[in-house]
Amino acid sequence: MSAKHAVLTGEHFMNGDVAAAEGGLAAGCTFFGGYPITPATEVAERMSERLPEVDGIYIQMEDEIASMCAILGAAWGGAKSMTSTSGPGFSLMMENLGLGFMTETPCVLVNVQRGGPSTGLPTLVGQQDIMQARWGSHGDYEVIALAPNSPQECFDLTIEAFNLSEQYRMPVLVMTDEVIGHMTEKVVIPPPEQIRLTPRRYTRRPPAEYVPFATGQDLVPEMIKFGEGYRVHITGLTHDERGYPVINATEQAKLVRRLVDKVRRNAERILRVEEDGTDGAEVVIVCYGITSRVAQMALELARRKRKRVGLMRLVTVWPFPEARIRELARQVRGFVVPEINLGQIVYEVERCAAGQARTLLVPHAGGDVHPPEAILRAIEEVLS
Repeated sequence: MSAKHAVLTGEHFMNGDVAAAEGGLAAGCTFFGGYPITPATEVAERMSERLPEVDGIYIQMEDEIASMCAILGAAWGGAKSMTSTSGPGFSLMMENLGLGFMTETPCVLVNVQRGGPSTGLPTLVGQQDIMQARWGSHGDYEVIALAPNSPQECFDLTIEAFNLSEQYRMPVLVMTDEVIGHMTEKVVIPPPEQIRLTPRRYTRRPPAEYVPFATGQDLVPEMIKFGEGYRVHITGLTHDERGYPVINATEQAKLVRRLVDKVRRNAERILRVEEDGTDGAEVVIVCYGITSRVAQMALELARRKRKRVGLMRLVTVWPFPEARIRELARQVRGFVVPEINLGQIVYEVERCAAGQARTLLVPHAGGDVHPPEAILRAIEEVLS
């Protein structure tokens, strides 16, 4: 069966984990390296069933460290590759995630968040990995992280994650959560010809003319497949355009600046937010993932009380919509930020608001979602 026939077109009822797996298949994923962990196991289970149908490869690795390493190697072998995990596994993947950024390896990592720290709440929801997604691996690099709020978006945004990973040649994160992962809703899967896919940036240069990490104006190098006659040195060390280690400050500045700038220069093109009633609002709720669905009810309750409240949902958590938050901060009295953690994205909102508008966290330690009334009380506090 070809990759084209991997797509299960039509309307389906499936949970978010399964939808993410189907999104990967629709994007052309042919390799999955993973290790079972609640609440992400259903992603791996679905891939173990479906990849053999498309002549793909599923490998259950010995741990999450090996899983992340395996998908990097598979990408260099020519596959579109993917893994999934949750909190403790995400922590174990950090070193090899950094290797993926340094080697500019396209792949996708789905993190179905649960409550932590440590093993925490294996079967219950959290949003406590959002800052780890941005800063979890050491060194300077930029991140693209998408946050679905429905099974449909688990499908759609996994495809988008693959497209972004190919466009910018880097690992891309899908930061879902236990409730979205285990929520069953209708998912509409379009025919393959209606799914936009970004092809891998393979070089057309002959081996003698190919320089592995040379770039043009977009700062993204062309790629090759191992085994096709090209000589390539892939290393996590600071390297020159040939890929050879060069351990000095000059090459470090050149390489790391490019890794950062290829995302920063395109941040406005990459980032996605959804806004509801932010024009003319006195308070704006900033939210993502499952919390955005709870916040919708709080928004309705506030509007019934004739409060002028808007909502901004972060579809991309990273890059963060800094310019839009700054713009809104000049217009509103305050931001309300509900998160299933004790404060993470709220500090980004506060930083961008820069004292021009109040920023109020609605914290939740995890295990379940906010009561909408808790968000409403925060709105009323900002307006008091």
